[in-house]
Amino acid sequence: MEYRPLGRTGVRVSPLCLGAMMFGPWGNNDTADSIRIIHRALDAGINFIDTADVYSGGASEEIVGQALEGRREDVFLATKFFMPMNEDDPNQRGGSRRWIMRAVEDSLRRLNTDYIDLYQVHRPSPDTDVEETLGALTDLVRQGKVRYIGSSSYSGSQIVEAQWASRERNLERFVTEQPPYSILVRGIEEDILPTVQRHGMGTLTYSPLSGGWLSGRWRKNAASAPTSTARPNARFDMTSPANQRKLDIVEELARLAEQAGLTLIELAIAFVINHPGVTAAIVGPRTMEQLESYLPAADITLASDVLDRIDQLVAPGVTVNPDDNSYGANELTALARRRKQL
Repeated sequence: MEYRPLGRTGVRVSPLCLGAMMFGPWGNNDTADSIRIIHRALDAGINFIDTADVYSGGASEEIVGQALEGRREDVFLATKFFMPMNEDDPNQRGGSRRWIMRAVEDSLRRLNTDYIDLYQVHRPSPDTDVEETLGALTDLVRQGKVRYIGSSSYSGSQIVEAQWASRERNLERFVTEQPPYSILVRGIEEDILPTVQRHGMGTLTYSPLSGGWLSGRWRKNAASAPTSTARPNARFDMTSPANQRKLDIVEELARLAEQAGLTLIELAIAFVINHPGVTAAIVGPRTMEQLESYLPAADITLASDVLDRIDQLVAPGVTVNPDDNSYGANELTALARRRKQL
């Protein structure tokens, strides 16, 4: 497997990053099987694993920690914080110094490690100064508990703001961004990817199969359902005109893949890692069979005519269904868009 530079860190990682969201009750509740999947990925050359404290309430991190016993130094290990870990406690979430200092200790314990290679903010916070978050993360780097820090689902302006704050305050900077990206969700091509490239950041993109839409499970005449309760129902509402449009596109993509001698899965993942701004695509298998179907994509280069046909089906910079975006959760609410009535 050919390894790629992670931004300007000097670290080199595999073009496929093993996503651990499906390990635990959210997906595969068989710990031994999940560990076998992780070991197979490592044996195949993947040296990059991404998880989060919130995945299966911490069980995902625990499974990853068990799987890496004796192999920790072979892996660039990433995890995330921010999402609520206790619905009854408003302070067990977010990007405050108070929570970050506790969250990292919890993750280190669950992962059974002394350090985290990449510690990421799972989402931007509308009510926390970015300097607050960066200050706490900088202390963790200086303490040796974290090697690098990154963001996830930040807009272009938020990425720039964080980079500026790091320089202005002499703080550690985000060296990676983790956005959604697939053939059906191409919005980041217009702003996010050019921004991270300008700032020398690495990009690990999630959901290259668009939540299963590009796995072959969702076809015109083959009803299916999400395999994880973690995925929002709006993305799979078949009464939605946007989702009907996605079904039409998937049929065309399946034909294109067949003509190219590929599976739909291989086509979808190869498309993502073909972009020069993408360091690695996060693939999140629930089963060994799924992992095996992902692995060949690491060595596939799509021909220009195939990429041209994809552009015809989904124009560059376009997300077919806006419900698939991870941006605007705060900015697009009615409260944010409308002046208060006097």
